[in-house]
Amino acid sequence: MRKMISLFVCISFFSAPGWHNKQEAKQIAQKENKHILLNFSGSVWCGPCIRMHKEIFENDVFKNMADTQSVLVNADFPRVKKNQLPTQQEINNKIADQYNPQGKFPYTLLLDANGKVLKEWEGFPNEPPQEFTIEIRNGIYADRKSE
Repeated sequence: MRKMISLFVCISFFSAPGWHNKQEAKQIAQKENKHILLNFSGSVWCGPCIRMHKEIFENDVFKNMADTQSVLVNADFPRVKKNQLPTQQEINNKIADQYNPQGKFPYTLLLDANGKVLKEWEGFPNEPPQEFTIEIRNGIYADRKSE
């Protein structure tokens, strides 16, 4: 029974509303002229990652911005083998090879719709969710201005 509960928690985290896989996010971003916010996390073992999801990503100001201006991708790396979904883990490993070869956690990237890195944040942002959200908006605005 414990295996099923642990696996369910992991699946629920990946399929939380507003979060997409990278391929889906790229399609949505290109179709809707949005940017991609890619977050690398260890959802069950990384304290700063857990804080980031609770304090920033679940904040209403952040969620409102994310819904209108970006598409969210979470590359999660659970350490316990029973919590790893093999296909999803392969996908996350490929994303990490491309965007996070040093294995930083949490690590957040703002990408354009084609996957080009525009801005990055290493670790837990030492600022309120509203200020972090403004930084993301400013990155999006600067990219749109340069088009």
